[in-house]
Amino acid sequence: MNALEVSGVGFAYGARQALNDLAFELAPGRFGALLGPNGAGKSTLIALLTRLYDLQQGDIRIFGHSLRDEPRQALRQLGVVFQQSTLDLDLSVQQNLAYHAALHGMPRREAQARIDEELLRQDLAERRHEKVRTLNGGHRRRVEIARALLHQPRLLLLDEASAGLDPASRLALGRHVRNLCREQGLCVLWTTHLLDEIEPSDDLLILHRGARVAWGKASQFGEDLAISFARLTGDEALGRGYVREALRPSCGRGFSREIHHIEELAAKAERRPATPTDSKTEPQP
Repeated sequence: MNALEVSGVGFAYGARQALNDLAFELAPGRFGALLGPNGAGKSTLIALLTRLYDLQQGDIRIFGHSLRDEPRQALRQLGVVFQQSTLDLDLSVQQNLAYHAALHGMPRREAQARIDEELLRQDLAERRHEKVRTLNGGHRRRVEIARALLHQPRLLLLDEASAGLDPASRLALGRHVRNLCREQGLCVLWTTHLLDEIEPSDDLLILHRGARVAWGKASQFGEDLAISFARLTGDEALGRGYVREALRPSCGRGFSREIHHIEELAAKAERRPATPTDSKTEPQP
């Protein structure tokens, strides 16, 4: 059984198609990275996964439970860290987590046991009584991860979780979440527009204009990923060089190049005629 299965999902805002026949799956314990420029459809997919929007076409299953037919059972398996923090800055770490546990209806003794467990797992036990506003960005994100895991979901969704963090904090957060995958068997879907947050072992989904550009293990893309980027940029040489640099390991510093200017590349692609083959390129296993 897959942890997450997206099948033929489409969504439109009036006449504008935001997602078009999107399909992919994630196995339990896998780290999946969702990569795309602004306007690619990432936020729409997140809204559908969390039921902020209702499905218009297709289906989404979380550990076998359909969001259409079994929304409560599906959402019980899901923990979410949104791009914009929703922590109360004037409450302590402990108080924020206790409040969230109460919203889940957890008995006080059970809630405290889960809080203790998550604070240890997130390396936050010594910061339990500190107000959230005194924490740095990376520690605040860890508090949000602890909060998202209190009800013991098996799928963790992080929407641009590294936004606003410095490079060292971004790298540390990514390593921490991947450790949760390896050690706890947690499945993660991590959305980003930064290529240096992708590791070779990740399952990588690239979205552009609401369609799947490519999907598979990041280490397997190679020239396939370069071709996809060449289609976006209209410049094959630039696409190949860009991907080679972005997916190159860098002496323990993660991946060496960000794609802050991917919006410019996508804008360039918008100015050229689209071709029927632009929407899907899938690497062979």
